[in-house]
Amino acid sequence: MRQRQGLRHLSSEVVYTPESKLRHPVALLQRMWLDLLASRELAWRLMVRDISAQYRQSFLGIAWAFIPPIVLAAGFTLASNANIINVGATDIPYPAYVVFSTALWQTFVEALNGPVQAVTAAKSMLARINFPREALILAKLGEVAFNFAIKLILIIGLFIWFQVPVTWTVILAPVALIHLVLLGTLFGILLAPLGVLYQDVSKGLTMVTGFWLFLTPVVYPVPTGGAFKFLVQHNPVTPLLVTTRELATTGVLTEAPGFWVVSALTFVGLLLTWIAFRLAMPFVIERVSA
Repeated sequence: MRQRQGLRHLSSEVVYTPESKLRHPVALLQRMWLDLLASRELAWRLMVRDISAQYRQSFLGIAWAFIPPIVLAAGFTLASNANIINVGATDIPYPAYVVFSTALWQTFVEALNGPVQAVTAAKSMLARINFPREALILAKLGEVAFNFAIKLILIIGLFIWFQVPVTWTVILAPVALIHLVLLGTLFGILLAPLGVLYQDVSKGLTMVTGFWLFLTPVVYPVPTGGAFKFLVQHNPVTPLLVTTRELATTGVLTEAPGFWVVSALTFVGLLLTWIAFRLAMPFVIERVSA
């Protein structure tokens, strides 16, 4: 008898009503926070599974974390040395500049694609099992952090090889990097429900991020004039990526105002998109399971 009561007490019951959850914002935020805490263990297990599968099913394994930035740096360095392109002066040796910037850009793109990929891959599980959806997002954030930790080995090696000087501000660089990851996560969470319904989202992201790369000062410094400067400076990724790079190298911040504006908008936008994600997912799951 006691065992039955204990099981009854531990079981969770979900009640769906036509009333909008936005009518009770405090209760909604409390539920979101509790689900976030409850999803930690599941997120850890999903992260370990995904990372193991990612490198176990690849012949080159961890080397894929190094190959893209090295290839990009080699290509643009050769083009710059041959005067095919003129990227301008950089604060640190150009190969190290491109590798470091590319690693930051890849981390942003992984944070953007992560929620879309996670929710799409878990489509069948979402239709059968009720669990905090936040676990999928947290697992991808952990995977992003793990992948950057691997890239950091290459970055440190290049900094030592090219004798790149660093200042005490390098200890603040992870804070700016977190803001960059959160910006990518914001866009990813916003697109995740659509990604479940339409495969065009995942395909379109590849094209969009490919074009977006050339509007971001990854392989060139921030332009000092012209119409292109306007596009680059109004790219929300620019102040976050540039500030992370400058904190890790020179310590002289050129995009500080933009960094704080984009960071503030990111935190507010992340909360709003999280709420939208919570409200949209039950309807999305109902549609894909119908």
